[in-house]
Amino acid sequence: MTRQAILAPFLFDGTKLRAEQAVIIEDDRILAIISPSEVPASCRIVQTAGTVYVAPGLIDLQVNGGGGTLFNDALTPDGIARIVAAHRTLGTSYLLPTIMSGSTRGIGAALDATRSAMARAMPGVLGLHVEGPFFNLRRRGIHPAGAIRPMNADDLALLTAPFPGCLILTLAPETVSEATLRRLASAGVVLLAGHTEASSEEVVRARGAGLVGFTHLFNAMPPIAGRIPGPAGAALADRESFASVIIDGLHLHADTARLAIAAKGTDRLFLVSDAMPTVGSTLDSFRIGETLIRLREGRLVDEAGTLGGAHLSLAEAVRNAHLHLGLAPEEALRMATATPAACLGLGERVGAILPGARADLALFDASLGLIGTWDGGVFVPNKRGMLQK
Repeated sequence: MTRQAILAPFLFDGTKLRAEQAVIIEDDRILAIISPSEVPASCRIVQTAGTVYVAPGLIDLQVNGGGGTLFNDALTPDGIARIVAAHRTLGTSYLLPTIMSGSTRGIGAALDATRSAMARAMPGVLGLHVEGPFFNLRRRGIHPAGAIRPMNADDLALLTAPFPGCLILTLAPETVSEATLRRLASAGVVLLAGHTEASSEEVVRARGAGLVGFTHLFNAMPPIAGRIPGPAGAALADRESFASVIIDGLHLHADTARLAIAAKGTDRLFLVSDAMPTVGSTLDSFRIGETLIRLREGRLVDEAGTLGGAHLSLAEAVRNAHLHLGLAPEEALRMATATPAACLGLGERVGAILPGARADLALFDASLGLIGTWDGGVFVPNKRGMLQK
């Protein structure tokens, strides 16, 4: 057995920021968090340099693609492996591959591919996110109009069948019955509202039927009005629901993001990348269905200028939340670790530095730029900097 001690000037353990701590790792597991003065002489010392932060491995619940691969076009374990590999090199330890508005057959293929990936114990795969196609057509965003449709009995059977991982379903709650929501929730599906024009009353009813939260808050939903709060207003008024946001400087104005944080807190609002295949690759264009999406000055758009996902890693979103929204390091890190883990109900497994957990950690500099990650206790440096040993 190999033991190492990571000496951290600042450690975010998933709950709070702690100064001058040592994380003891044995093989690929976290053994303990102790004072540096208590580190056994038998441990190999890993000394981090300067003002740096050690945090749990980042968790991204909405990853459409990466490394040149769009999941919709590669609904196989190998497709998932390429996406996971690209994002793990960019600081994301855990993710949900995300299928966008697929056919019944496509949803089944995505479920089967994820089952196979998890059966292989593919590192980093927590389950699957099914985003659509059960949307309000008027709020489809970049999803192809021809793909948007009602849920049928075959869809429901697929989504409620036993599944080995976490399963998120983003839907417009006004398009399905409360009975259907209850059946999905009772099967363990994490239900999020998105691409929706639901009234606040419809959202409240859906919450009572098992809706957990909201996907990319404010995007693909109507704006809040004084007498018509809509889904976004309902989300802000409901302190207990979860919601994701895309912090790339394009999807949300900084003040809108700050409003969401003030209303919901960083223990309910979490970051997602909404990443597309350009992330972690040299690709500058791809297609969603028949729609060509081009990368222009960091923005993914179709010919009409509609945003087509994000050219963003989760680590970049963390840094943006710190630098551009003014969040304290522990707040920005919480939004990419403990909070998405809580949304999935996995707080005892990921999103925190706990004894017995796999040693998947991230290392950030003083401005929350990614330095590197530990993958099962093995350090993988990022181009931003190197670990001092």
